[in-house]
Amino acid sequence: MKWVYRIISLVVASIFVIPLIWMLVVSIKQEGMKIVTVVDWFTPPYSLAVYQEVITETKLLLWSWNSLFVALLVTLFTIIIAAMAGFVLSKIPFRYKTFMFLFVLSGLLIPGEATLIPLYQVAKDLSILNSYPGLVLPALASPIAIIVLKSFFDGVPNDLIESVQIDGGGIVRIFFHMMLPLTRPALASMAILTFIGSWNNFLWPFLSITDDNLFTLPMGIPTLMDQFTEDYVKPMVINSVASLPIVAIFLIFERQIVKGISLTGIKG
Repeated sequence: MKWVYRIISLVVASIFVIPLIWMLVVSIKQEGMKIVTVVDWFTPPYSLAVYQEVITETKLLLWSWNSLFVALLVTLFTIIIAAMAGFVLSKIPFRYKTFMFLFVLSGLLIPGEATLIPLYQVAKDLSILNSYPGLVLPALASPIAIIVLKSFFDGVPNDLIESVQIDGGGIVRIFFHMMLPLTRPALASMAILTFIGSWNNFLWPFLSITDDNLFTLPMGIPTLMDQFTEDYVKPMVINSVASLPIVAIFLIFERQIVKGISLTGIKG
């Protein structure tokens, strides 16, 4: 039966891999090539001239940098905030602790679209529209990250915390030297998922940014696509440049993602 599962796995994997291969192959074909059959998509000649043209004549690299910069900041500060909040909700006793947990949990019940108008008004009052802070700050509140990390902190025995306290360790030492290393898989998985979510975010940047120098890739790509309606090569080059960084990040950190998600399921 193992070979049956392997065949099924290969078929399912090919469903996701073949479109990527097709995109990369088409992106290195010469512009204006005549396509009659499926074989024509994969036959020479090939050229990187369109890559050079797109990179030098558009703001694609600038938009890629904006997406990377914003995604890194959102990921960093989201994980810091979520880790501290999850640790407090899990291990620090205080009044209304249950209420605060339910308050955070209720954030999962509210669709993001329902908060756009008040969020836009707040950003406008703070004068952070059309700026990097306007892209980063509204994305830092992540109820799902807090809840997931809290569930991992719940799995750390209180005896370990008490032993550190007996040795004279305070809250800061417990958090940084014990809790964070023990929950590294959850931190890694949430960081990567947060990064991907920020990288693909379109709606909020679309509402808050009008300066094309601050566009992220999800905003900038549609403006370029409108210019190339009769040719396949340039759109594929644009999509390849936009997709390769996030694909590379996923391949590099695949083990952390899988391990973090599997451990989350076990603890649930």
